[in-house]
Formats: sequence, structure tokens, C-alpha cells
Amino acid sequence: MRSNTKFMIVSGEASGDGHAAKLVRAIREFAPESEFFGAAGPKMREAGVEAVVVSDELSVVGLAEIGMALPVFLRAMRDLRSAAKQRRPDVAILIDFPEFNLKLAKSLKKQGVKVVYYISPQLWAWRKYRVSAVKKYIDLMITILPFEKAWYADHGVDHVEYVGNPLASEVYPSVERTEFCRANGLDPMFPIIALLPGSRQTEIVKILPNMLDAAARIASHRPEIQFLIVAAQGNARKDIDDIIRSSSSEILKLEKRLKIVENQTYDAVSSADAAAVASGTATLETGLLGTPMTIVYKTSSLNYFLGRPLIDVEHYGLINLIAQERIASELIQADFTPETLADELFRLLEPSVNQAMRKKLSETAAKLGQGGASMRAAEAILKLIDSTG
Repeated sequence: MRSNTKFMIVSGEASGDGHAAKLVRAIREFAPESEFFGAAGPKMREAGVEAVVVSDELSVVGLAEIGMALPVFLRAMRDLRSAAKQRRPDVAILIDFPEFNLKLAKSLKKQGVKVVYYISPQLWAWRKYRVSAVKKYIDLMITILPFEKAWYADHGVDHVEYVGNPLASEVYPSVERTEFCRANGLDPMFPIIALLPGSRQTEIVKILPNMLDAAARIASHRPEIQFLIVAAQGNARKDIDDIIRSSSSEILKLEKRLKIVENQTYDAVSSADAAAVASGTATLETGLLGTPMTIVYKTSSLNYFLGRPLIDVEHYGLINLIAQERIASELIQADFTPETLADELFRLLEPSVNQAMRKKLSETAAKLGQGGASMRAAEAILKLIDSTG
């Protein structure tokens, strides 16, 4: 391989930004002089990726929200196409973010650029027709979920490689429960319920109020139970504070037993006896930590109306999809109410239920391998470059 190999790398969301940064570092283990440019978030920029597009502003969820942000996406698409034409990368690596990246892949292929897709779009869940775009425009699909390679094979795509899941060796607590509780004003002798309302403002405002109402209901029956709100990075803490300030008096009474933690997600979830988790990567992380959970999600009525007919999957939660069974209950849209969530969290605190789920989660985590996914992905990408000259 040439020492000055050029990579265009494109991510549009926080989770993809982290995976992309690890991949960049892994590639540099094999090819230290490589050049990286593209759509980069903070972690990618820290890893040395030149940001033709600052991808922080691209993180939008929901069909309606995407429509309002259309000018931002169009400008980003134009800038990336132009950069590829001028700088002629040896390969383009697209990270998740399918609404944007599958369109970009088509343009890049027309320019003669080899295209790798790392972290498959969830075509097995919805919009399966997009598999035709993968066949036409993607030279190598690298997957991180164990069932995806077989799914692609069933749909006529054979240029797929499963490398394991990057989180398998990365999700673990840094402190024990007793130390975490001491540092955060909690009593390790009493139950702890973790609330993970998501990372985006649009998620938090729909999900957190029901979580707080459920916590108030639980506290009225079990005053010894403690609650943790786990704030994601970015502006999540401000959104959480705003919602709590505007909450009912019953929720405000929880103040002494309700803690908000930042930059301690794995420690908080590992220390919890049970958790309510917004559907997404956090369900997988919670599963890897072995904490019994219920999976929740709620979006605007318009987004649900537009998106629901396109979804064709037995489970919403990633941990359930990997297990290929409903380990964790799923409370989605109308099924997600303070009453249903409180009932499910009470159930998860029952010792027999709690231990049974912990066993199932451990078995599921074992399916994701022992780590090293980023290095294997890097090797696969470099092999593709070498094979095409």
C-alpha cells in the first residue's frame, strides 16, 4: 500500500463518530501516513480527520426534522462530492447514517471511488428495498451485528464481512457499585433504577417526562428506591434540567432520591438494579453491562405515522434482535406510559426476574465476540485497497 493513502470518511451522528474515530486509529496502526478527510464529529477530529463538513450539525432524527434541515444536508452533500472530485480518495468509508450516506455512495461510485460501508444501515428492520443500493454502490459492507451477514446473503449481497461488535470489549464499569454510590450520594443498600432517555433533544422531550412520572409512581409505593438519570454527552443535561424544572410537584418531591449523572454512563448503568432505556445503542450497552432493562421509545405522532409502515422487524431493541428473542420488554409509542413503565420496573426488581434476565443478557453478550472489531475492519478495508490497486 502507498504510504500516502487517502481516505474519505463520513459520519453524521455521535455514535458513528466514536466508531469512526476508532477505525481511523486502527487504520493508522497499519498505515501511519494515511490521510483522512470528510464529515467529522469531535472524536473524529480529535483522531486527525480533516472536517470538510462538521458533522455535529447533521445529527437530526425523524422524517419531519430532516425535512426542516434539508438545506444543511444539501450543502454537506455538495461539499463532500466536491472534495472527493478534487482529492480523489483511494476509498470512501461511510459510517451508518443511511439516509445521507446511501445517496452519497451513488455519487462517489459515479466518480470511480471505491466505497466501504462500516456499520450496516438497519435494512433488515425497515426499507429493505434499499438493499438494491448496497448491491450497486457498495464495494464492501462491514457489519457489527452477528445476524447481518446471513441476512445480506439471503438478499443476494455477498460482499459482506462481519468483524464483531466494537462495544464488546469497550463497555465495562470503571468502579464498583459501592464506590459509585459514595461518589454520587446514593445508598448502595437500597435499589437503584437508571433512566436513559436518549441523547437527542427530540428524544428527551418525548421520553423523559414519562420516565419521571413512572419514577414518582414507584416512589409513592417504594420510598427507599433511588433514581438515576443518565445524561448523554452534548446538551442532554440542559434538556434534562429544563424538563425537571417544569415538572409536577410530585416529581419535584423526588429531588433527594433523584440524581443526574454525566460522563459516568457505564458506571451508572452497571450500578443500577434495573433500567429504563430509550431504544438505540444504549440497549446494547446496557445488555453488555448485564443490567435488567425495559426498552422504551416515543416520537411525534407524525414521525410514528410516517415511519411505522416502513418497519418490518420482530423486535425494536438491539439487544432483543441479537438474542433473537424478547429478553427485555418493549414499550413503544402508545404502549409507553408512566403506568406501564412503573409496572415493568417493579417486575424487574423482583429477585427471580432480575437474575433470570441477567443470565439471558450474559448469554447474548457472548454472541458479540471478544473485541478487536475496529482492527478487523481496518484490515478488511486495506485488503480491499490492495486488491484493486
